[in-house]
Amino acid sequence: MNGLYLRDSISGMMDPIKAEMFVNRLTKVFKHKSKLARRQQVSCYRVYDHDLPEFPFSIELYEDQLYIAEYLRRHGMEDEEHEAWMLECRQMISTVIGIPEERMHFKLRKRMSHKEEQYEKINEEKEYHTVLEDGLKFLVNLKDYLDTGLFLDHRITRKMVRNSCKDKRVLNLFCYTGSFSVYAAAGGAASVTSVDLSKTYLSWAEDNMSINLFKKKGAYSFIHADVKQYLKTLKPNSFDMVVMDPPTFSNSKRMKDILDIQRDHAELINDVLLALSPGGQLYFSTNFVRFQLDRASIHSPFIKDITKATTPFDFEGKLKRWCYLIEKDK
Repeated sequence: MNGLYLRDSISGMMDPIKAEMFVNRLTKVFKHKSKLARRQQVSCYRVYDHDLPEFPFSIELYEDQLYIAEYLRRHGMEDEEHEAWMLECRQMISTVIGIPEERMHFKLRKRMSHKEEQYEKINEEKEYHTVLEDGLKFLVNLKDYLDTGLFLDHRITRKMVRNSCKDKRVLNLFCYTGSFSVYAAAGGAASVTSVDLSKTYLSWAEDNMSINLFKKKGAYSFIHADVKQYLKTLKPNSFDMVVMDPPTFSNSKRMKDILDIQRDHAELINDVLLALSPGGQLYFSTNFVRFQLDRASIHSPFIKDITKATTPFDFEGKLKRWCYLIEKDK
């Protein structure tokens, strides 16, 4: 798309040079990532993530739907001016990616401070779409929450779990919508236990298991609990593999204590290690950008940083989370 086309097709509010710059950048990254996605048979992936400071969007493709989050920043525009600017952006995004505007979902994503809870609910439309990832089905909600129900950056981590969990007792802590639980069931885990403090997300996790026809009696359980307290109740050798992807911070009224992942991660990890069988594995991740692993306080001889190994093609150079594989001594 050239600058002349932009000037003719858009209302003219936006600087045509910046508009053309955005279109060119979006066209380039979409062409590159869509080619990689086809090659890897990936239908849900991140197309663009704040590549240009003037266009602070995260754009994710969920098969035939687009999820677009605008990062909150001081843009200096009045409300009406910003709405007009957003309309122009919608038109450009639709043209480049080929998704009509009625299948585009916009959110305003404020930058989360260390003291804020995640997964905030912002609508009540309860509209779900079923998408495929690696042959498995997942329900995503592109309207009601700031997050969609499927964290795309853990695509490789989920596959690692599936490939290494056969006949193991798997525990998914802070399970959210249970995507790791689905992968564990698909990998032939002997049992999968999913724990979360939110009944809404536990129900969502159960639905994700059900649509994949994972209903083996007694093998899949969903526990409504505060993870910090739940871990204290577990006996040694309760599980063979654990996945733990906690929020950076949580001060839910349903919790007995505040969760601060930088402060609390060593205690959480050590409690998991106590509950693991000898040689058991923990996949631990956090999206706290300034996170520093307290290796000296963790009771394990094997701690491997697998952040790079678990970074998908659509997050290279953009990933703001850490991931570790931690094993219990045999």
